[in-house]
Order: sequence, then structure tokens, then C-alpha cells
Amino acid sequence: MSRLSPVLLLLSTATVALAQTMPLDRNGQTIAIEAYAPNVVRVTLSNIAKEAEAGPGYGFVAKPDETGWVHAVVKSGADTYTSDRMTVTVAPAYKRDPNEKLPDTAKFFSGSTAGAHVSVTLPNGSLLVEMDGWQMAELNQKDDTLKNARGIKPEDLPLYTVGATFRAAEDEHYYGLGENQEGYLDHWQRPITCTANYLAPASPSYCVPFVVTNKGYGIVWDNPSTTTISPAFDGHTKWTSTLGKRVSFFVIAGKTTDEIYGGYRLLTGATPMLPKAAYGFIQCKQRYRSQAELLAVAKGYRQRHLPLDILVVDWFYYTKMGEYDFDPELWPDPAAMNKELHAENIETMISVWPRFAPGSRYYDLLLGKGWFEHYANGVPVTPDNPAEGKPVDGLPYDKAGSGIDTTNPDAAKWWWNLIHDNIASKGFDYFWADETEPDLPPDGAYFSIGPGTRYFNVYSLFHTAAIYDGMRRDGVRPGAKNRALILSRDAYLGAQRNGTIFWSSDISPTWDTLRRQIPTGLNIAASGIAYTGNDIGGWQDLPYLHTPAHPPLIDPSGARDNVGHYDDYPELYVRWFEYGTFLPTMRTHGTRKYNEVWSYGPQAEPILEKYLTLRYTLMPYIYSLGWFTHQTGAPFMRALFMDFPADEKVADIRDEYMFGPALLVAPVAQQGATTREVYLPAGTDWYNYWTNEKMHGGQTITVQAPIDTIPVFVRAGSILPLGVPVESTRDMQPLQKIKVYPGANAEFTLYNDDGTTYAYENGDRQITTLRWDDQNGELTHEGTKAWPGSEKSLLEIVGR
Repeated sequence: MSRLSPVLLLLSTATVALAQTMPLDRNGQTIAIEAYAPNVVRVTLSNIAKEAEAGPGYGFVAKPDETGWVHAVVKSGADTYTSDRMTVTVAPAYKRDPNEKLPDTAKFFSGSTAGAHVSVTLPNGSLLVEMDGWQMAELNQKDDTLKNARGIKPEDLPLYTVGATFRAAEDEHYYGLGENQEGYLDHWQRPITCTANYLAPASPSYCVPFVVTNKGYGIVWDNPSTTTISPAFDGHTKWTSTLGKRVSFFVIAGKTTDEIYGGYRLLTGATPMLPKAAYGFIQCKQRYRSQAELLAVAKGYRQRHLPLDILVVDWFYYTKMGEYDFDPELWPDPAAMNKELHAENIETMISVWPRFAPGSRYYDLLLGKGWFEHYANGVPVTPDNPAEGKPVDGLPYDKAGSGIDTTNPDAAKWWWNLIHDNIASKGFDYFWADETEPDLPPDGAYFSIGPGTRYFNVYSLFHTAAIYDGMRRDGVRPGAKNRALILSRDAYLGAQRNGTIFWSSDISPTWDTLRRQIPTGLNIAASGIAYTGNDIGGWQDLPYLHTPAHPPLIDPSGARDNVGHYDDYPELYVRWFEYGTFLPTMRTHGTRKYNEVWSYGPQAEPILEKYLTLRYTLMPYIYSLGWFTHQTGAPFMRALFMDFPADEKVADIRDEYMFGPALLVAPVAQQGATTREVYLPAGTDWYNYWTNEKMHGGQTITVQAPIDTIPVFVRAGSILPLGVPVESTRDMQPLQKIKVYPGANAEFTLYNDDGTTYAYENGDRQITTLRWDDQNGELTHEGTKAWPGSEKSLLEIVGR
């Protein structure tokens, strides 16, 4: 870290441009303030000076930028750091009167640090963030934190439990913090354990320690160990991390939520454009067992002229876990299979596990090089070969071998080369990186970068980067320089930059799960992880028998071979598919005998086809939203607080959201329901997408929702570009119409590129800015003309 002259820090009224910064000493504590943008600042505190002076941890890519910042020491002794967007104030060291008698309790309970006070204010003087306490506590028996030293080497010490407390307003709301599937949106007074946990109570969780509030700021917590966040209890929000040597966090100020996401993008990296196929339909199940079965599914879609872009090959296509081969009886010629699929404009994704079973052909190599996740003494983490007297990680029933440690750069590069040579060379396009928790928990074990307990949550960042970096460097095969696409069930800070889509892991096929998926996905998106989705229909096995609360809206008799006696499952699947149409990625998956759109009976099939077609009709809009996220860092599946901050009623609406700037989506997640209540946010008018009926915002309405209809509303002052029907995103898709919903001026950036390469990064892209002048009833455009002839031939003004 660069330094400021110590003399300047002694001047009572000194002011200096912040060309350099120097850590401050406060009662033996070191506090560092580091600017990254006028609205982005990092605060670091430690009792170990070099730890406070060190750079950010894993996940961050930005460099400090102190342009426009000024440092001063005011008469009180406080240090202030000021830009045109904020002022950071570090209170002076506390000087106790030597004659002051300490309370008796101070002899016994003095805390782990001398205390510190750091506040962030806006230019108008209003308080934005106030940290009024922190901890750096030694591991101890009383707090049951000694257990966190399991698997720690002597050279890793000292390590501490670290945390900070921030003042919380009574009306403050909290969003983000990764994946927590309890079904809440606002985290107010709901503690979150921020950790990758496949066995979390409500369904698997993962940690992205980034919170966005309704008070104009976000906090990015720079600690990858398991972290507990306790929002707004007794007027404070407390962050406590299992292990660390400092407290480090970023404050991002934003006049809008999108500006906060711009700060997150700056710090952790941009979300790249995915291959266009990723925005289409991804067909998967657990599992397609053979080459013949996969080809039959492709044939079924193409013969029915139904859209499909990606088919997925799940696990156990190999002869043994870690062989990285194909069972020759079931997959006799994967290369020929992929060639046939590519001729039909269908691409493939395949699961690549990080596990290597003992006896598999690479196991001894990895063991010899020390490339497995291992115990501190070097024993690999494997439940079927534990070292005598040593703790064994992994689930008791898990006998799949050891996990490769892709935090080791040599192991990561070797693993990608293995995928490239053994799998991609057969014509596979994209990769499913399963077990990115990792499933063998790193608590008590060791990574190349250090103790698994300390770096608990970073595996998915490294693991997806191993594939992404390899694809960017080598391509998937000669002559194929297509964009990377990786599927992962876990994320961490910065994982969005790895060309990765994320899903909510192995969830249950129930109405309760469907309801909880909506706020779960919204909080993941609010965490800066824009490409989130779930297994449409749920992953787990269907129960043998399920009696619905109401008569099923879809007759199950036509799908009895597939759904058994789960009589309302076809109805559930239809409702889930309708919701999935309006997710950033639309992927069906699950443990069912069949999982294609014709698999759920003759009543379900036309509804599923309707929404599959709608997804592709919306493709010009959806793909343009991808560009919006790439440019801004903001998600395009958006909880209502993001776009309607002045409407207090939307703060904890969990079952509605915006899909881009135009569409409000209200999924139906109650069995037997044919209506539902929808709140229309205030400040705008709304149109029913299906009927074009116009109504005022700021009211709750009852909407008709028969089984073939998901309530969708369009904000007045919206431009909605729609494409002609296609069967693949590789097909040329001219615009079919440009729908304008009048009532306010509108602007929309229509985006397109080749959909497959990274040429867009060098300017090879087509951008058209569409503008609607509501007063004059006129649509104009700038930039690339995205249609032949006059736009008037495409224009449809709703209600006129």
C-alpha cells in the first residue's frame, strides 16, 4: 500500500489530495482506508499492521483509484477522506483520563479490540454507513471457536474470529448474500449463515457476501470463511467470520441500485455475454443414459418443430468416477453424436466432476502430486480411505473418491487439459461443473491456498475459472472458439465473470419448493449473480403417492407412467415451466423417467409448447438484457425494490419481480389456483400482457390465472421487441414486431452479435437505441438498423 507523509497526519487542519494513503494507528490497531472510485471505498482493520495493509482477498480484480479524493485531519483528531460522493471519517484514538476509574466489569470483560469508529456520510451530511465496533477474538473454548482450528498448520497461525457491527435504521432492508432457500426476500432480522452447505435446512446454500440495502449503499465483505450476518437486531447489523486476520469490507454508495451493482462490477469483474444458446431452452434430466436416448430426444423436438438449443449429458456416462471416458456400450461414438446434433443446431453440455475414485486411471498421479483436497498432514480427503486416527470429511455414504484442488493453478490447468482432450475433443460444447461446494467439505481440510476452514467459500470461484480460463485460452477444440458456458451450483464473489450460469442445486419437486424458488432467485440476482435459475420441476425423486389439496388442473392420467400417483405433478410442472420462461436461464431437469415437454400428458403438452415458443419470441428482448447486465453489472431479474424504491409496499414482496425494464412477472405457486393477487407498484400504469387491459399502479388486484396463463404485466412506457418463431438461437431471427406500451417516454437498447464468439468484445456487435416519444406518438432509433424497410411496418402501439 502506498503511503502519505506522516507529517501531514499530525497537522490539525491539514488537507491533501489522496495521491497516497497511509494506514492509521488507533490505540494499537491499524486502520486503512483505500479508495477505488468516488463512490467505492475499502475499510480494513487489524491488530496486525501488515494484514491491514495487504490487498483484498480472493474474488476481487479492481485496483485502488484515489482520483478526486482528499485526506484531512480535522481539529478533533479524526481523519477524513472525501470525494464528491462521500466522506469517510475515522474517529480519533480514544484517550482515557488516567485518573478515571474503570468500572469493575472492565477488569474481566474488555472485548477483543480497543474499538474503532468509522462512518461514511454523503455530501449533504446525511449518514450512509456507520461501523461502531469490531472484533478480532482469539480462538477459545468459551465461544466454541477452537474447533475452527481443526486442520490448521502451525504456520497458519495466528487466526481469529473477526467481525464488525454497523448501525441499522428501523426501516432498513437487506437483499443479496447469496443463496439461502428459506423463502425470504428481505433479510431484516433473519440471520444468515453465509456458507456453501449442501445440507442446509431448506435446500443447499452458498455464500456471496454482498448485501444491498434500500438506504443507498451496499457492503461487500472480504472474508471467504463461513460468515454469519445478523441484520438489524437491536439497531445493529453484525458480520462475524469464522477465521481471519483482519476485518476488510467495501462500501459502495449508489443513487440507484444499478449504481451499486456498477461498483460490484468494478470490484469483482464484468459478467460476460454468454453464448446465445444459453438464453434459449436447455433440456436435461437425471439422466440420459445413452447416446441413442439423447438423439431420440433431439429428434422429438425437431420433428415437433419445437425450440431447443442445448441438450445436457449428466453424470455416469463414464466407466468409473474419474476415468474421464465414455461407457462404450452406451456411448459408442460421442463425436458422431455431437456432429449429428450440431447439424440440427443443437449443442451439448456435459457434466465434469472433480472427483477421482481410488483405482481410476488418474488417481495415483493426483495423489503423488498432492493435487487433492487433503488434510493438513497430506492425507487426501476421501471417506473410503481414512487415515487412522484422523478425522474423515465427506458424507458417510459417499464413496466417490477424492476431489481435485483447483485452487492449485497447476492442478487447475491439468484438469482443464483433461477435459479438453478427453471430453471436448468429442464435440461437446459446454461444461457442467458439479460439486462446486465442494461436496467433500473443506472444513478441517486443506486447499493449496491454505486452510479449508479459512477459505471455505472460494472453491466455486477457482473451479469455474479453471474451465473458463481454459476455454478462453484454448477453445474447446480446433477451429471452435465459442464462448464459454459453465453450469455451477455454487458461486462466490467474482464467479459471475467466469462465463457461468448458476442453479439452486438439488431441490424437491413440491409446491413449497416452487414458492421458495422465487425469493431465492431474487436474492441470488441481488448478490450480483445475474444468471441464476433452477431445475424446472425440481430434482429429487417424485414421491410414490401425493394427494393434492384441490382437484388437479391438469389430468395426470396421460402421464401416469412418468408421474406415478403424484396426481398434481403435471400441474406443478406446468406452473414451474411458466415461471421458468421468465428466468435468466431456462433449464429443465429432474429425476423422472421422462422430462420432455410431451412427457406430462396431452393437457400439459400444448401449454408447455406455448411457453417454450414464447421464450424464443422474447429472445431479442432477453438477449438485449444480457448486454445490459454485461455493461452495468446489474441483474435483469429484479426484485421490485430495485426499480420502485419510493414504494414502501414492495420491500418484501417475494412472489413478483421485474424481468428487464418492461415485464412484471407474478408466478402462480399454489396448487389448484386459477386466480392470484398481484400488487402493481406505484408511480406508473401497467398493461396486462395477455389482454392489454391498462390499470393504475399502487394497487393490489385479483388476476385471472387459468392453468395456461402466468400473470405478466408491462410497465407503461416500455418498448418490447419480439422475434419471429425459430427453433434455435442459431437460426436467423428477424424482428416480428416492436410493441410499444404508451403512457410515458421509453428507451430500449436492442442488442445483437454473432451469438457464439468473443468478437463483441472488440466492437463486432449491433446496437440499436429505440426511443418512444409519448407525447408525439413517435418511435425513432439510433445506431444499427435492425430490420429492413420502415419500422412502422413492425410497430404495434398497444391500446391504439
